[in-house]
Amino acid sequence: MSAQSLYLLIALAPLFTAVVVGFFGTGFMGSWIGRRGSHTLTILGVLVSFVGSLVVLQQTLAGQTFDGTIYTWSMIGTFKYEVGFLIDPLSALMMVVVSGVSLMVHIYTIGYMAEDPGYNRFFSYISLFTFSMLMLVMANNMLQLFFGWEAVGLVSYLLIGFYYSKPSAVFANLKAFMVNRVGDFGFVLGIGLLYAYAGSLNYGEVFAQADKLGGIVFPGTDWQMLTVACLCLFVGAMGKSAQAPLHVWLPDSMEGPTPISALIHAATMVTAGIFMVARFSPVYELSETALSVIMVIGAFGAFFLGILGVVQNDIKRVVAYSTLSQLGYMVVALGASAYSVAIFHLMTHAFFKALLFLGSGSVIMGMLHDQDMRHMGGLWKRMPITWITMLIGTLALVGTPFFSGFYSKESIISAAHAANIPGAGFAYALTLSGVFVTSLYSFRLYFLVFHGKERYPDHVDHDHSHDSHWASYGDGPSIHALHGAKPKESPWVVTLPLSILAFMSVVAGVWFVDPLLFGGFFGKSITVLAQHPAMAALAEEWHGWVGFGIHGLTALPFLLLLAGFVVAWYCWLVNPAVPAALARAFKPVYDTLLNKYYFDWFNERVVARFARGLGRGLWQGGDRGIIDGIIVNGSARMVGVAAATTRLLQSGYIYHYAFAMIIGIMVFLTFFVLMVH
Repeated sequence: MSAQSLYLLIALAPLFTAVVVGFFGTGFMGSWIGRRGSHTLTILGVLVSFVGSLVVLQQTLAGQTFDGTIYTWSMIGTFKYEVGFLIDPLSALMMVVVSGVSLMVHIYTIGYMAEDPGYNRFFSYISLFTFSMLMLVMANNMLQLFFGWEAVGLVSYLLIGFYYSKPSAVFANLKAFMVNRVGDFGFVLGIGLLYAYAGSLNYGEVFAQADKLGGIVFPGTDWQMLTVACLCLFVGAMGKSAQAPLHVWLPDSMEGPTPISALIHAATMVTAGIFMVARFSPVYELSETALSVIMVIGAFGAFFLGILGVVQNDIKRVVAYSTLSQLGYMVVALGASAYSVAIFHLMTHAFFKALLFLGSGSVIMGMLHDQDMRHMGGLWKRMPITWITMLIGTLALVGTPFFSGFYSKESIISAAHAANIPGAGFAYALTLSGVFVTSLYSFRLYFLVFHGKERYPDHVDHDHSHDSHWASYGDGPSIHALHGAKPKESPWVVTLPLSILAFMSVVAGVWFVDPLLFGGFFGKSITVLAQHPAMAALAEEWHGWVGFGIHGLTALPFLLLLAGFVVAWYCWLVNPAVPAALARAFKPVYDTLLNKYYFDWFNERVVARFARGLGRGLWQGGDRGIIDGIIVNGSARMVGVAAATTRLLQSGYIYHYAFAMIIGIMVFLTFFVLMVH
């Protein structure tokens, strides 16, 4: 098989199975394919992509790369719009991560969605989602990048609103769609600027002109054109990768089924922005302003959005706010010019975050789809595999030495400390503080779910809508109290992916930290200029994964991790009255956190009202007033007035016409005489 055929097979296998199952398994064109056929076909398609991606990764490690056109989509004049692939170490690694995590999610879905009437439709959607992300990471030009970018947005709309008869799900998918359109507006402007000044959409041709583009001033300002383009591109990344203030869609995306929460948050949609900035490193390196803005925004998310996880009681929302925080860490690494560290954390995060989401789904299955952590407790005895794998995921997330998250997160903190970009001190302080916050909300979830008293048999407080008790447990009858059921371990199709992801959450850091960060794995895929010393500083301090892990046991981040663990242990196991007392003592702060810094309030009360007012004004004044009233109906009225006026002159009497002719001749002669003299 030729290289191009292999690349097409990797990209198109999930698309083919998605189309087949979507058309012939959902009733759209019949229901010829049953449930078994649907999951078999889609899993086979993603398996083909995963195996092919492993082959491609091996080829790139041997020095085989590809940058070429596969298909000419359109031609305008002499300019071609093409579909092509760029296969290098960066894209090959992303292909393996995307297809690998997607494969785990596909297998897991067999158990999680077993009783769902939309079973076949869901498999079609997630397979289509995988195709969209693969097209994004394999693209060699900005047109195809934009196609994949919009495709993952479209499919995420379908998946978040999978339960379309549920009003909250409809609101959530519309919110995600609209917020991402705001980001995509900036993304299109960035692509347009690069195309306008570089004359090409191809990555290689644009990057080859980076130095020339860096010397161009944006018209009408003293800003560097490249800075404007990079900031516009990053606005798109803020939408896709959920950076403040465009992060508001991501927690609400929990309205979708748990498998898609894992896929969106771990390996596909939210990582698209991180990948894009790393791919465009040749142009970002020439704009210190853009890097500074990126670093500050990422640091804000890493700390302040992570805090929101402490006040959440829905198990999936806690993990969702963890995603916001970890994305902030990745963005900080991008701003520090430590692009390889950002991609490394993207990879390790994909494993342990997919594990945490799928583990949460396993808990939810055991709890008969009750997601409130205040109704759980003591599950380690009843769900041992889920318990141990979730513990591993938690240890990786908080950055425990020798676990995968430790190597990537510690490198981000060190990169922020070594960076000479404006705002690096701010980023270092917040990423360091974020270690404590991450440990606090992670172990809070762990203790509430798996340890302490079993709270699902009975509850005394029946105010199920009340959400003002930070850690009170009696919040309403759980489903188990109503059904008298006891949680039990999930089937093997659920626990197998958990076990594989848990294994990778342990070993991925040890296996990949040295080649990815210090072994030249990315080669020319990523550009870092000499004036940005973060990676060089990390390399000077690197003495192997063992030495790095041992040093981590005595470093400040580990002490902050332990502090978060101890506080969580005391507040939610030893003395559960403390959180409620703190919530009462610091009620304004607690209310601010509970209302998510009022971002949603501002969007709904200010932005949405302004948008509705603007739309109403354009409708009434623009559409009805100008277009209908003046242009369309106005022209008709003018024709009517002209016709009525002309009709007055058409009397039908010959002497009226003769009189008009005489008057006309007199006017003509008078004008002629005046012109002659």
